Parts: sequence; structure tokens; C-alpha cells
Amino acid sequence: MPILEHPAYPPATLLCLESLVPCRESQVSMLLSIFGERQQLSFPSIFIYGHTSSGKTYVMKTLLNTLQQLPHVFVNCVECFTSRLLLEEILIQLQNHSSETRRASPVPCDTFNDFVRLFKQALVSQNLQDQTVLDRAEQLREMEANILPAFLRLQELTDRNVTVILLSEIVWEMFRPNTGCFEPFILYFPDYSIGHLQKILSQNHPPEYSADFYSAYINILLGVFYMVCRDLKELQHLAALNFSKYCEPVVRKEAKERDTRKLWKNIEPHLKKAMQTVYLREISSSQWERLQCEEGELGQIKGLSAHAHVELPYYSKFLLIAAYLASYNPVRTDKRFFLKHHGKIKKTNFMKKHEKTSNHLLGPKPFPLDRLLAILYSIVDNRVAPTANIFSQITSLVTLQLLSVVGNNDQLDGPRYKCTVSLDFIRAIARTVNFDIIKYLYDFL
Repeated sequence: MPILEHPAYPPATLLCLESLVPCRESQVSMLLSIFGERQQLSFPSIFIYGHTSSGKTYVMKTLLNTLQQLPHVFVNCVECFTSRLLLEEILIQLQNHSSETRRASPVPCDTFNDFVRLFKQALVSQNLQDQTVLDRAEQLREMEANILPAFLRLQELTDRNVTVILLSEIVWEMFRPNTGCFEPFILYFPDYSIGHLQKILSQNHPPEYSADFYSAYINILLGVFYMVCRDLKELQHLAALNFSKYCEPVVRKEAKERDTRKLWKNIEPHLKKAMQTVYLREISSSQWERLQCEEGELGQIKGLSAHAHVELPYYSKFLLIAAYLASYNPVRTDKRFFLKHHGKIKKTNFMKKHEKTSNHLLGPKPFPLDRLLAILYSIVDNRVAPTANIFSQITSLVTLQLLSVVGNNDQLDGPRYKCTVSLDFIRAIARTVNFDIIKYLYDFL
């Protein structure tokens, strides 16, 4: 029985729309009710929000494209990052809506008053009733103060049946100006549950395999990745990337489609390795597949992160090594490791009761900036001046989340950092600069 019902559209169109937007039927039904019939006055503005990959943009594009009676303009506010670009893009799309020759030159539009005048002319000349959709609408907050309130009242300003739809990842309270504005109709898109993801991903099964076989694969995939990744686009990418490995025993006739245990044992190492690179695109999908095919033993698949090591600048590698040493070595051991004439100091002389546990098991400890630079000057062969370039590289390592800032920025004794990379990662980094980091780690004495 169809879920979507509307008197203005034929049942076949609504049934097609329902199949295109699975697990979003309640939101689509609400939008259809708000739009009403073509001759009816719609709500002036609608604010749709939800987390990343919750289907906001896809549902709106599918809804407006499937229902041909709804002419619309769809604009991404990240691409149109100024008010003039935004207004001109809307006018260009509006003028190209029913014209056979597409117009690429911008329509001069300096103010919102000019936009309202040109907007009304375009609607009258083409006899349109428009839906204007602004994707990534949070960018409107960075534009002039009058842009957002004016868009919310566009129906009133133009005296036309126009609805402005704002799509955003943040709540309306972050948008509302201090001076007040027209309140839009607010619609929330919740995150997909694991059942919804299972249903959506299972629809893309290859025709040469049964739906049950692909559904079992998606169930295994979600069992591994659901706790660390709920982004539908990323899960679709992972499903397409690893499905060939899942099918290998069936292709080689070593297992049947119902031998779930054999199929799981074959795919498990690859899914665990892929979990280390979720959201990362360090190499292409074809290179990832080639790497997996070239490996002889499944348990020794090369980590993708090794490919990113060469991308760090030369001194950034030494900065990261120095940060790792500062995080995992006690302060009192710096003299032993980094002074030439320190004398013979045994490890037992350094041990206290709380130091008998491995520092790698306790985790990284914060360190001040001056200690990081002191270790850096000791491990680099040539003299490194404390220039702005060195400090900017420290900031870059923080941005890349290889280092993390500990505490507040208003500390009087300067910033404190903590190294967040693993031992395998830093050993791979050290190998690229011919530095034996194990000799400088207190836990490995």
C-alpha cells in the first residue's frame, strides 16, 4: 500500500517518488502537504536541518525533479560565497528554466532591491511559481545582515507564490538574528538508523548476485563500520570497494552464497584494514584494490597511512618525532637521551613506583613548547633556527590532528601539546629520515 498520497499528483508518480527516497517517507509527505496544490499559496520559507548525509539535499532534489509541476532553483551557498554571486546565480537559473538557449553570463544584481525587481520580471515573463532551495545555508550567516531576513520574506517582497527552502547542518537558533526575523517552518531530518542503512544499501545489489546474498554482505559491513561511521555516502563507497573481496570464495567455487562463515573469514582482515582509513582518500579505489590483490598474506596488508608519510615536509617529520619522544619519555630522561656527556645512568635509577608501568600503556603525556623545540634541536643534525616556518609547521601538525593542544589558550606558561600518533606510524615516519626512534624511547631500554 503506497504511503505517499496527494490529490495534485498521479499515484504512479508518487509511487516512483516513494521508491527513490526510502526511509524518508514521513518527511516527503510533510513537504507535499506544505507545498499543497499548484494554485494554492505555499508557506513562505522552510528550514530543513540534520546531520551530514541525512538525505536533505538528495530528498529535495529528487522531490522537485520527480514532480515536474514544481519549477525550482537549486543553489549551493558554498559555491556562491558572496551575496552578489548568490543572487545572480538564482536569476540565471530562473531565466534558463524554460528558455531553450541557456544563459551563462551573469545578470547584474548589486542589491537585494535589484534582485526582487528582476525576480518578479522573470516570474511574470515565464508564468512561474518558484521553489528556491539554498543548500549549505549556514553560509548565509557570513553575508550581509539583510540577506537572510529578506530571503525568509521573499514571498511577501515579490508578491508571488514563492517558497524559500534552507538546507543546513546546524539548528535554527544559530541562524536567528538578534534583531528578529520571520520564523520559517522547521523540519528535522533525523540520522538513518542501522535498519534504514541496511535497507538503503541493500537496494544497490549487483544483478548477478541474489538480493539475500548482498543483504548478508551489507549486514556484515554495518556490523564492522556502524560504530565508527554512519555517513551513508562513505558506507556506500566502502560497500562498493570491498564487495569483490567478499565474493572471491564464491567466484573460485570454494564456498556457496550461504556459507556465511567462510565468506566472513575471507573478508574480515580487509574490513579491519579498511576501518583504519575511513573518510580518508590517501589512494584511489583502484590502487586500494591492486594493493589487496598483490598481497600474498592477508594478515600482512600494507597500511594505507604509509603512503601519506612522504607528504609531510622534512622538518615536520622531525617535529612529529620530537613530539612523540616528549609525550612518551619522562622529563628526567631527556638528559640521558639528548646530552652527549651525561655519564652512565642506569634505568633503575630513574624508576619510581608510578613509572614501572609502560608509558605506552599509560598513553601520551602533555609537554610544553620549549621542551619540544629542545628535543628537535638535539635530534636534527644541522642547526635549525626557531623561525616562523617552524611554528607554522607545528600549527599544521595540529590541524592534521597529529598533535593536539592541551588546555586553554590563555595559559601564562605557553601552549602544551600531546602527540596522537601510534608507534607504528611514528616508526614509519622515522624510517623516511633514517632516524632510529627505538633507541630514544625509554620503554625500550
